[in-house]
Amino acid sequence: MTFEFDPIFLVNEAPDHEFIPLLTNEDEELMDKEHTPETLPILPLRNTVLFPGVVIPITVGRDKSIRLVQDANKGNKTIGVVSQKNPDLEEPLFDDLHTIGTQATILRMLSMPDGSTTVILQGKKRFEIKGLVETEPYFKAQVIEFPETNRKASKQQQALHESLKEISLRIIKISPDIPSEASMAIKNINGLSFLTNFISSNMKAAVHDKQALLEMADLEERAKKVLEHLTKELSMLEMKNEIQKRAHGDIQKQQREYFLHQQIKQIQEELGANPIKEEIEEKKKRALDKKWPEHVEKTFQKEISKMERMNAQSAEFSVQANYIETLLDLPWDLCSEDDFNLKKAKEVLDRDHFGLEKVKERIIEHLAVLKIKNDMKSPIICLYGPPGVGKTSLGKSIAEALGRKYVRMALGGLHDEAEIRGHRKTYIGAMPGRILQSLKKAGTSNPLFVLDEIDKTAQGVHGDPSSALLEVLDPEQNHAFHDNYVDIDYDLSKVMFVATCNALNTIQPALRDRLEIIEVNGYTVEEKTEIAKRHLVPKQLRETGIAENQIQFTDQIIVKLVEEYTNESGVRNLEKRIGKLVRNRAKQLALEEKFHVQVEAEDLHKVLGPSHEKDKYSDNEVAGVVTGLAWTPTGGDILFIETSLTKGTGKLTLTGNLGDVMKESAMIALEYLKAHSAMLDIDADIFEKWNVHIHVPQGAVPKDGPSAGITILTAIASAFTQRKVKKYLAMTGEITLRGRVLPVGGVKEKILAAKRAGIKEIIMSERNRRDIEEINERYVKGLKFQYVTEMYEVVDRALLKEKVGNALKVA
Repeated sequence: MTFEFDPIFLVNEAPDHEFIPLLTNEDEELMDKEHTPETLPILPLRNTVLFPGVVIPITVGRDKSIRLVQDANKGNKTIGVVSQKNPDLEEPLFDDLHTIGTQATILRMLSMPDGSTTVILQGKKRFEIKGLVETEPYFKAQVIEFPETNRKASKQQQALHESLKEISLRIIKISPDIPSEASMAIKNINGLSFLTNFISSNMKAAVHDKQALLEMADLEERAKKVLEHLTKELSMLEMKNEIQKRAHGDIQKQQREYFLHQQIKQIQEELGANPIKEEIEEKKKRALDKKWPEHVEKTFQKEISKMERMNAQSAEFSVQANYIETLLDLPWDLCSEDDFNLKKAKEVLDRDHFGLEKVKERIIEHLAVLKIKNDMKSPIICLYGPPGVGKTSLGKSIAEALGRKYVRMALGGLHDEAEIRGHRKTYIGAMPGRILQSLKKAGTSNPLFVLDEIDKTAQGVHGDPSSALLEVLDPEQNHAFHDNYVDIDYDLSKVMFVATCNALNTIQPALRDRLEIIEVNGYTVEEKTEIAKRHLVPKQLRETGIAENQIQFTDQIIVKLVEEYTNESGVRNLEKRIGKLVRNRAKQLALEEKFHVQVEAEDLHKVLGPSHEKDKYSDNEVAGVVTGLAWTPTGGDILFIETSLTKGTGKLTLTGNLGDVMKESAMIALEYLKAHSAMLDIDADIFEKWNVHIHVPQGAVPKDGPSAGITILTAIASAFTQRKVKKYLAMTGEITLRGRVLPVGGVKEKILAAKRAGIKEIIMSERNRRDIEEINERYVKGLKFQYVTEMYEVVDRALLKEKVGNALKVA
């Protein structure tokens, strides 16, 4: 006799899977007080007995039984459960049933795939059948309560209760077939009656033995009978364990392992199931449904044959299994269907991104070419611009527009070539490169693949990842991409790659040559305001659960946020500031504090702190200070070139953490002025009598580039002549020793920085005029542009006749 345990007694069948509370004394009293109906529909059971308080699942297959439980479940859910005298009878008569049964409540009905019905029943109290009332459509019988006797608490019952618990826990502990949850159930039963019923229900005993226990009215007698069953079971288990222990002690380790392996093999043959063979057959079956090239199929067949010949216990077996699993998981020639609806693509791009008209136009042009050519052999899109302007999300929008799966691979800090190409499968822990891993995750061979931060890859001791990307991104090569782990050519030509970067100068030239650069510039204040209203504020409201009528942002407040609390080309920091304000409103709502629905200026100061001072145009009361325009990876900025003169020998000093190119610009500017002193109407010898010190503030920030050339020239000229610089003027342009002004890049970012700083007039190279003409009119509104070709023009237009002090003279 074996003590069995079914997890159904611990785990509720409800969706939340809570633990069923075991019966307390109060629960038992409530069950005893339940009314026993005069008649009950009778459900015959073939192989089990239901005891009061116990929950069991019953599979109902007979038509009468199914009809009975369906009717009861629609009604009061109460039925009578009685065991058959002969469990082999398919259609028992009323006389074939025992007269003592259990009143039960239907907790749940479950329909099984094979057409049967499983019913979860809980026993309530016992009854005795007195006569048959109906036979159709199922048995109904007249019943009376069969009460339990001798339930008065006594020391004898307490001892029986403790003995039953102790011996049950010992059986659970030494039996390998009983789950540990059973001990928790036993420990949490208080009453002797329910403990006896619980153990009786779960003992592996014949149905007639369990029925005999059910028919015993005296509680103490029934408990003693159950204790007798358990004592025999414990003795058998201890004897069995002792015999096995002695037998195992006589077998050496290697012999024992061999014996166990043979035993497992024999059992598997008896059952007709070998897990290793089943695994291999399952892989072969999956291979039949794969759509892959012929050379891949040949490789798979070769590798699966090798796996069949391997010892399943060897380390190579798991390596081989992982390799074959990878071959099966890769999508190979499985592709999703493209939706080259360019109108829809434009709608998606306009919906997700405000502004960026030139960028979206370039993307649509690119998609149009792909649609006409009907292949992916075209330059790879590279979205280039400062952080937070929406480069990555543009890739996601393109994927949605085309109906392709979206895959993003972050390349920031990548310094190992194996991350792209994978490791040889012979290495421990080898795996495919991240390219193939991402395709496996996508499930198709033609997703839209975003290579994020392609300029952040770094060359390390394990190779150069950017060089490995050459094969990935070259349309002439990527139809046969070679991953070291898979060791088979993989066709990447159907993948649409989109790269993003913040700077072009850090991208390897060979890789940059394969990219179609699309510049994504920063936003104006007006654009940021619209983006905040359309996207950022609704997103933060969704994430915090706040309704639109609980917080409102006016255009003035958003402009104040942009101008005084952020200094960026994109909108990432703006979103953070809005998020902080929304979360503060959530706190006010939770604490039931008073607030104004509209966010006010004092709220900004209270929540975000004091606004930061941005670089604004300073006055022109000091000679030798000129405003320049600079480009940075985070957008445009203004800088001040400061020049001071001291008596000396004509020495040039440069400070402010300047790079070599910027130092050379200062040297060129000074030499040009020396050669053209007549242009400034000053004595040429004066340059030999005064030392020139040029400084660019924010010395902790490295600065380099040729675009400050004309700014440095103007600053030196202003210092030597003491002439004031024109008000609200900024400039940018490269200079040559011959006196030419050359064009510079980053024009849009510099213009945005100038507008933020309050600049009204900009001097730049004539060859930059075309860049200004390409910029949307709203970016340049309120700015006046002066185009120059020669350096003397810059001095004429920038310096006023009015002087700060007396002009310098030769000592």
